[in-house]
Amino acid sequence: MAEQRPCPARGALANGRARGLQRRGDTQGPSCGARAAGVTLWTMPELPDVELYREALARRVLGAKLEELRIGQPFLLRTVDPKPAELVGRTVRELRRVGKRIAFGFEGELWLVIHLMIAGRLHWADAGAKPPGRKPLVALRFSTGLLTLTEAGSKRRASLHVLRGDAALAAHDPGGIEPLETDLASFARALRQANHTLKRSLTDPRLLSGIGNAYSDEILHRARLSPITMTQKLTDAEIERLFAATRAVLVEWLERFRAQTGDAFPEGVTAFRPEMAVHGKYRKPCPVCGSPVQRIVYAENETNYCATCQTNGRLLADRALSRLLKSDWPRTLEEMEALRSR
Repeated sequence: MAEQRPCPARGALANGRARGLQRRGDTQGPSCGARAAGVTLWTMPELPDVELYREALARRVLGAKLEELRIGQPFLLRTVDPKPAELVGRTVRELRRVGKRIAFGFEGELWLVIHLMIAGRLHWADAGAKPPGRKPLVALRFSTGLLTLTEAGSKRRASLHVLRGDAALAAHDPGGIEPLETDLASFARALRQANHTLKRSLTDPRLLSGIGNAYSDEILHRARLSPITMTQKLTDAEIERLFAATRAVLVEWLERFRAQTGDAFPEGVTAFRPEMAVHGKYRKPCPVCGSPVQRIVYAENETNYCATCQTNGRLLADRALSRLLKSDWPRTLEEMEALRSR
């Protein structure tokens, strides 16, 4: 089941021309508004989540032998050579995070690469323990325990690749720099090599590795920058502020997850966290200034931001609402609140 989120402002903007929203069923919570716009409630695990998986797996399978590999759904496997059976009987020598992918390095220069995509999640059962009840897409039985992959929903996007050699693994790396390993100069070059919005650039795996919808919202809020600012218009001071915010947000969340999980295997991985400042917090108060968090909905993505902290009070066009309201679309928080109170 997908995560269910409350709708804190059901029926908001129910006056005037906006009343059509209620007839269309567009309610204004972080999940229900997204649901009306076609946005899934599951979000792809990002750098802190995938790194936590990698660390937990390293403690469990490094040096362990793969005794059995069962693929429950044939769509999951996206390669034909090497055969998955070649991995059985081999020992895990290395665990890597490749962007948002997890790569198991086996002896004999073989790699097993798992991409969870949006709704894929990993589960672990120690040797002799009962495995999770849901039928897995793949089950990897190691000498130390059982690793399974499940995927919620009806869309099958998770993938499994079996590769031979480091060159084949490198081909699965989109090429973005590692935000926790790079320096300021490299970070600036990556952002400025093309002219895109900050939101797009932060989430482009060819520029920066491992950052997605959730943590880009948190980073931009921490940096006090608008998600639609064009990268080539950033000043050196803004780049430095964004660099510091990127590292701080990712490190803080990774450390928080480590403290919360301890030695247990991470379960309940999600990008909707109550401690987050703006992501998934539409209409909730910004923790810095108290203004209601705003959003931009586009296709299957939702961007959350604070107009006061990030856009000097200006509301950014929300495609779920501004097309309907047209000239009535409020330009500031004050206009929005006045419209809501009618």
